[in-house]
Amino acid sequence: MVAVLLRGRQWKQRNVYAGCKVIANRCKGWRGVAQVLTKDSVTVSVDAVVYYRVSNATISVANVENAHHSTRLLAQTTLRNIMGTRPLHEILSDRDLISSTMQVTLDEATDAWGIKVERVEIKDVRLPVQLQRAMAAEAEAAREARAKVIAAEGEQKASRALREASEVIGDSPAALQLRYLQTLNTISAEKNSTIVFPLPIDLLTYFMKAKEASDLNKMA
Repeated sequence: MVAVLLRGRQWKQRNVYAGCKVIANRCKGWRGVAQVLTKDSVTVSVDAVVYYRVSNATISVANVENAHHSTRLLAQTTLRNIMGTRPLHEILSDRDLISSTMQVTLDEATDAWGIKVERVEIKDVRLPVQLQRAMAAEAEAAREARAKVIAAEGEQKASRALREASEVIGDSPAALQLRYLQTLNTISAEKNSTIVFPLPIDLLTYFMKAKEASDLNKMA
């Protein structure tokens, strides 16, 4: 247990009752590590710090046997109770809200003991190694799934653009020849040793029709 002086040099009121010396208005810090079972049945190790002080020395001596020890025990119980009512994703993302809730709960419970809880901080939440690996694998799978969806959407948009381009080229036969020339220009700029002669499909269709006509004449 480490005593931490947060407020610097302060006025200290010393009271002696039944041989017990109590120092008021001096803040003390308590750090605890607890194994907590979350709402979604995940075991985590929570490291928390509670800063408190004796606000009323008379009450802290008269109403409770050991105010400091009782405050620490109550802090441990409150930590387990609050963490047990929240799922893992809330514990990892809403530390400030959990700290504020725990501070209010402790302050209300220890007010009758003459204890003022100044601050509660969740320092660290440690997960089991197996759970860390599972969460990493889940995140990686989610990223891969998003990448595949984005690639599929790109292919869909590209296919629509190609369909629109084919409709435009189909309306003008000269546009297809201009596209051939543009492709030749692109290939010649990148690979100078390659020579490509585009052959229009209409020309092949003409030869195929002529061959069919000649075959029919032979059969007749």
